[in-house]
Amino acid sequence: MANLLTTYHRLFAHYGPQHWWPADSPFEVIVGAYLTQNTNWNNVEKAIINLKQNQALSQQAILSLPNEELEQLIRPAGFFRQKAERLKLFCQHLEQTYQGNLSQLFNQDTDSLRAELLSLKGIGPETADSILLYAGNHLSFVVDAYTKRTFGRIGVLDGTEPYEQIRSTFMIALPAQTGLYNEYHALIVNHCKKHCTKSPKCLKCPCFSACSYPHKNLI
Repeated sequence: MANLLTTYHRLFAHYGPQHWWPADSPFEVIVGAYLTQNTNWNNVEKAIINLKQNQALSQQAILSLPNEELEQLIRPAGFFRQKAERLKLFCQHLEQTYQGNLSQLFNQDTDSLRAELLSLKGIGPETADSILLYAGNHLSFVVDAYTKRTFGRIGVLDGTEPYEQIRSTFMIALPAQTGLYNEYHALIVNHCKKHCTKSPKCLKCPCFSACSYPHKNLI
C-alpha cells in the first residue's frame, strides 16, 4: 500500500527523527514495555527513575527484591502489583531458560521468539512487538491505539481490524527495515500527541491533504 510509505515520509519530513525507544539498555526497554501498559510514558519515566535510583533496574535486582518493595518502586506506572508480578515472571523465565542472557533470548527467529513472548503472562501483541523491535532489533511492526486512530482517519483502516491484520498490512506494505519500523511507530505516537489528538488539529496537520477525516468533518 503506497499510502503507508508516503505517510511515513510525510511524517518524517515534518517531525524529524524521534530517537525512540528512550532507554539505556535492552533490559530497560523490556521493563518499559511492561510498565507502559495502561498508562502514559511520563508515569513510566517516574517508575524507571525509581528503579535506577535504587539500583533495581536489572534482572537479578528485580528477582531479589521483595514483592512489596518492587511494587512501591514502580507504583507511579499504575497497576503496580500486577506489573511487579509480571516483571518477576519474565525475569524468572529469562533466568531459567537463558541463564539470564538476553542475547540468547533474542538469538532466534522472530516468529519463534514472538510466540514465546506471547506465552508469558502479561505480554500481549503490542508488548511483544515492542520488545522484539526496540529491545531485540527484530523485524516486527508495533501497532497501538494511535496507529488505529491515525490510519482510521486517513482511510487506510476502518478501525475495527484485529491487531494481527493491521500488523500484517504494515509489514507487507513497508520495506523490511527495522530502522524504518522503529521510526514509523515513534512518528505515529508523536503525531497523535501533536495533531491527531482525540479532538484533532487538522488544519495544521502534515497529513491534511491526504486524510479523509477533515474533508468529512470540517468541509
